[in-house]
Formats: sequence, C-alpha cells, structure tokens
Amino acid sequence: MRGIAFIGGEGPGAEQCRVLTRGADLIVAADSGLIAAEAAGIHPDWIVGDMDSLTEPERLKKYPQERIRQYPEDKDYTDTELALRLLWDQGCDETWLLGGGGGRIDHLFAIRSLFEREPRPLRWITAADDIHCITRSLSPELPPGSLVSVFPLGAGPWKAKSRGLRWPLDDLSWDPGFFGISNIAGEGPFSINVTEGRFLVILPLGADK
Repeated sequence: MRGIAFIGGEGPGAEQCRVLTRGADLIVAADSGLIAAEAAGIHPDWIVGDMDSLTEPERLKKYPQERIRQYPEDKDYTDTELALRLLWDQGCDETWLLGGGGGRIDHLFAIRSLFEREPRPLRWITAADDIHCITRSLSPELPPGSLVSVFPLGAGPWKAKSRGLRWPLDDLSWDPGFFGISNIAGEGPFSINVTEGRFLVILPLGADK
C-alpha cells in the first residue's frame, strides 16, 4: 500500500500534487499540510498534528471528527512523524512525503534524519527536489544535464553502481561522511543500482519525464 503525507513547508504545485497522489491508497495531512492538499483539490483521509500552523482551524469542520487526531503542542513527535506513524499503522509499506522544503534548517535536518530509521519513508518531494531512499535500484528517465546527488544512509557498508552519470559511482569508497554531490546525467539511460546499504538520491523535481 502506498501512503502519502502532506506536510508543512514548500512542496510541489497543485497539478504536480494531483499527479503524485494518483493511485495512493491513503492520504494524510499533517497540520498545515492540509492547506497544500486542499489547494490541489485533495481531501485527505486523515488529519494529524497539533494544528499550531493551521491558520484557518475552521478547515477541520469539513472532516469527520474521528478522522482528526489533534495533539498538544508539547509532544514527543513532530507532526511529520505522527503522519508517518499513522500511515504505517494503517498498513502502508510505501510512504511518501509531499512538502517540507525551505523554512528552518532544523526542520530539514529532522526530515532527513527520518531516512536513517526503520521503518522509513521512501520518497520526499519538495517544491524543487525529488528525493528517493533506495536499497535496490532507481532508473528514471532524466534529461541530459540533470543534477544528481547521492548520500549514503545508515551504518553501512555501502556499494553502488551507476549508468549514465558523468562520474560513475562504481568502485567509490563510501566512508562515513562521504557523499557525491552535483553529479550530472548524460545522454542515454540512467540508473543507480545498490549492492550494499542504502542511499538518498536527490533529483530535480520534474526531471523524470
């Protein structure tokens, strides 16, 4: 099952959100993520969070109370974590985040840290970036010149092979703290294949045509 969480921060435009949510089994809005969902004409199945960033609380009146989980502001988990936990509890084994770009740097670091955990989201789409967490392979169609950045996740060891990158990932020594930033997609097919560990791959949003 695929579950998608709309979260606060800069996210894809309305049309992109509609495309990205096609085929989703469950949609959750975390706090002000409800604004982005509704702007795309999407009514989430659940709404979670402390609602401190929801500038128009009356939006909640349109939804069944049993589908709203409101938490106190002083809580142990972020609204994004609560949304992901709900998706996992409902049986979603593939979870995506829409939003979360821009804003405070600590919020960005917190979302990035979610990919170090088990379970973890598999995709994070902001206003500018399409970010994938991969343990096997990734092979979107990328226009030549697209920027591709790769970061190892977890404790390692890490090994990966690539095709269609200016600087191949094959035989790189992925020591802790190492990364491959601003690589460039060339002509022809592109792919990254992981043989050990897991990686975060950052692509430009909309590059996959």
